[in-house]
Amino acid sequence: MADVKVLVVDDSLTMRVLISGALERIKGVQVVGAADGAAEARKMVDQYRPEVMTLDVEMPGMSGLEYLAEIMEERPMPVIMFSTRTAAGAAESVEALRLGAIDCFPKPKVAVQAELDAIIGKLGKRIKSARNADLKRGKAAKGRKGPVADINWNGRLLAIGADAANTQALFDLFQNFPANCPPTLVVQQMSPGLLTPMIEQLREQIAPKVVEATDGMKVEQGTIYFAPQGETHMVVDTWPNGTLRLLAREPVAGERPSISLLFASVAKAAGGNGLGVLLALDDEDGSAGLRAMLAGGAYAIGRNGTDFTLNKGAVSQPVAGDAIFANIVKLCSK
Repeated sequence: MADVKVLVVDDSLTMRVLISGALERIKGVQVVGAADGAAEARKMVDQYRPEVMTLDVEMPGMSGLEYLAEIMEERPMPVIMFSTRTAAGAAESVEALRLGAIDCFPKPKVAVQAELDAIIGKLGKRIKSARNADLKRGKAAKGRKGPVADINWNGRLLAIGADAANTQALFDLFQNFPANCPPTLVVQQMSPGLLTPMIEQLREQIAPKVVEATDGMKVEQGTIYFAPQGETHMVVDTWPNGTLRLLAREPVAGERPSISLLFASVAKAAGGNGLGVLLALDDEDGSAGLRAMLAGGAYAIGRNGTDFTLNKGAVSQPVAGDAIFANIVKLCSK
């Protein structure tokens, strides 16, 4: 397979050199250009046709967020953001993910190669998987929608697995959720510093209650529970009248919290009253959990390229990406 062509955009010459040099050492990655801002980046995009872009969040003139919004509206491509990750930077990183960036990485605190090398392995993996990113053209919706019709809930427990690249999809999905949505358990693979500002944004924009899960928390209708990042796995013990448990165990498929562990716990606790939705494209963590849900008699919605497949036992049917909410409502209503 040909090398992934990457364009580096950063207003700092030092950072452009460091990032470009680090990326060039990754097998399968080719840096085709380095731009100092949006104006130069536009020219290089036309000239070099990059497949992935790395973009600084904070830049003079047109900010990285403004340029990202332009890219996703006019010429969508996988974009990985670099952020200072201060408290304000974390909020900006979440906004970048909501706009359609596939991930955010911390900018080195000190402009030296050793600082960048600490994250280069994960960055390289993210760039290589970015070719298959599911990108949307158009402006990302923001703000609470009008009232959403309540559902006549049938007792089904919903579990969702996602990664940072699915942040926009999660916002779009949850903006359709009514205040009395089915109890929803979410494992999203993202950096620990981004979960709190993401929950804060969701609380402002959607009708259901949104919380970061704690050990022993009761699972109730009308609430979306996000697994804490980095230290524990989240599972549910029983269903109905379930309780969340946070387990300090080793990572699964390199991830903690694990999508597969959550899905497997839902399959064991809820059986046919469970529904798993895997939004993440990379199936290293999640696909085993979907298989467990199917074995337990639950419904499972997983990716099939850029679209999805609804599975129940050995039966499957295609589901368009924009029809996931409709299928969740159908499966979770009497």
